[in-house]
Amino acid sequence: MLEISKSIKTLNDSDIVDNIFHYDYNTKHLLSLIKKGIDEEDTLFLSSYRSFEGEVYENFIYEKLLRYARDNESIDKFILKGFHQNKQKAYANTLSISEKQQIVYRTKSREISEFDAMFVTKDKELYFVEMTLVKSVLKLRKRLRKKRALLEIIFPDYEIKALIILNEGATGTRQFPSFCKVWFTQEFSAKNVLKYIKDKNSKKLLPIEKVKSPKMIEAHNLKIYQFRYYNTMSWITRTIRAHKKHILDINFLMKDSIQRYHDLYNKFYIGYLSIENARDFLKLDEEYDKNQRVVIAIEKKYSDEIVLTYYIQRARKNLYLYSFDNEKLSKEKKDPYGITVTEVFHSSKMMDDSYELSMQNIKIIKKLLKERHLREKSKAS
Repeated sequence: MLEISKSIKTLNDSDIVDNIFHYDYNTKHLLSLIKKGIDEEDTLFLSSYRSFEGEVYENFIYEKLLRYARDNESIDKFILKGFHQNKQKAYANTLSISEKQQIVYRTKSREISEFDAMFVTKDKELYFVEMTLVKSVLKLRKRLRKKRALLEIIFPDYEIKALIILNEGATGTRQFPSFCKVWFTQEFSAKNVLKYIKDKNSKKLLPIEKVKSPKMIEAHNLKIYQFRYYNTMSWITRTIRAHKKHILDINFLMKDSIQRYHDLYNKFYIGYLSIENARDFLKLDEEYDKNQRVVIAIEKKYSDEIVLTYYIQRARKNLYLYSFDNEKLSKEKKDPYGITVTEVFHSSKMMDDSYELSMQNIKIIKKLLKERHLREKSKAS
């Protein structure tokens, strides 16, 4: 049974010796604020300190989970990270450990998802763990769907579940999906760790203690079903546009297996508009070359509604997103190092002239998506 232990609930640190002090923490900004004498109630200080405290909490809970897994008969495998695992390179298209010592799944060039911890039970359940000090869990709920979808794809033989570990007082937890189990710990403080970082002579540390158990395994040793991120994305783009009669194959899109991919990718790329055709619609000025494309995606919102979004890539790492919220147009510059930049570049490259759409096509697609969403919503109510 996966019930919280008293030791985890009360944040008892007696069994983790000084391990928590041996982790590397991103404190450069926080220490600079302390050096400048910034008041601890200042919003700049609070923001930096909370980020640091979240790092410490994650490492503290991970240390506790290591020992919990070792002693819990229902847990069969537990993924090592940080200084508990051997130094390994980050493998592509599988689970591995990143340069920051986190459990990640990555393509050759980009991380797709990161996991705070992960373990497998004897009942063939694979749990990914999220631990956070934030009091409102709305953003966390949104991340869960993508992470679960990825794990369902690469681990089809396991039932994928989530263990969410929060501080007492967190709100919005009743809105978590049914695959989530929630634990609450007492209030956490990282002041002792910050004190040590500010003055390494304030405490003589005991050596790192590693947990010994055959349950403990390296991330890349957990066998996965092979999944090629960009190959699969290209296949979906080709198939969704391959219907002989319709612009978009809605029945293909709404298959359970494809919607699982939609949860992972969040958006599928379906074609493009010419700049001239999109100019009035997206209120474009003369900044874009007439030969550039407006790449069109169908994006899945957290409400499950599927909407159209539009991307213009001026250069390899210069990407703009145009979207509508209640008919109001917004423009956003995307992270030059984010995966969307690579996705749009890859998708546009594979689209020949047959993928060009007209404004009439856009109206039809929007109507189809809206009607389908209303039908699905009606069924659910």
